[in-house]
Amino acid sequence: MPHFDTPDLHITFYETGAQHGHPVLLLHGWPDDPSTWKDVSTLLHGRDLRLIAPYLRGFGDTMFANSEALRTANGAVLAMDAIALMDGLGIERFSVVGHDWGSNIAEALAIGWPDRVNRMALLSSLPRMGGLKTPPFRQAQRYWYHWFMATKRGSEAIAADPHGFARIQWENWSPDGWFDEATFEAVARSFDNPDWMAVTLHSYRVRWGEAEPDPRSVWLEDRIRETQSLSLPTIYFQGGDDGVNPSELSENLHEKFSGSFDRILIQNVGHFPQREDPETVARELAIFLQN
Repeated sequence: MPHFDTPDLHITFYETGAQHGHPVLLLHGWPDDPSTWKDVSTLLHGRDLRLIAPYLRGFGDTMFANSEALRTANGAVLAMDAIALMDGLGIERFSVVGHDWGSNIAEALAIGWPDRVNRMALLSSLPRMGGLKTPPFRQAQRYWYHWFMATKRGSEAIAADPHGFARIQWENWSPDGWFDEATFEAVARSFDNPDWMAVTLHSYRVRWGEAEPDPRSVWLEDRIRETQSLSLPTIYFQGGDDGVNPSELSENLHEKFSGSFDRILIQNVGHFPQREDPETVARELAIFLQN
């Protein structure tokens, strides 16, 4: 499997499609890995797209090469990892498709490096530009796992059974029966990375002020909070049965985008549209990425 080394990371990634086609960075979410894009990538074959799907830091074979590096995972530092990979591959301009964590990384890339990101597709996670607000009680209930991770006892329980913690999110966030055991077990091996726990806890604690962002990324975190809208062409995929970010939360999302924007609502699909309905996601991406 190809990889690129930064001073802190050994970044492993999948690459498919046309070597000289338009580069598209595919960013997975939590709890997931790059295999989330397998079916979509297969369906996009022949579209003159160069598809690059890395393991995020702390997942699978993407390892910390520097024992002194902070095990941080705020959105801005993950975007810095992504831009380092694109620099390493010699790719100046690209489109980005992100699910869950990947959605927020994509947004950070568009804000931090607007001249390099052509188009952006977001799946299942709302943009954070303008800053995160404390959610109302009903949404806070859906975010129970965020608050669980902020506690000592919660983190101890997750450390004792990380696969079980990840699995309950898969069960809660999408309709019953959407995945099979073999798929989950294959993905769960990516959570055996020695730093998965640390980056997971940091990602959720930092967004609510229970941890500090990576110091190198503060400039970008500030810029994300200060940004009120984006103008690059964007589409947002929303599962009609998303159990953690329900569809009503994205009904007015177009107000945050001054350029072309489309919201694709997919019925009978939960939080993982690219896994649950890859045909619809690939069809819409094929149109969007080649316009």
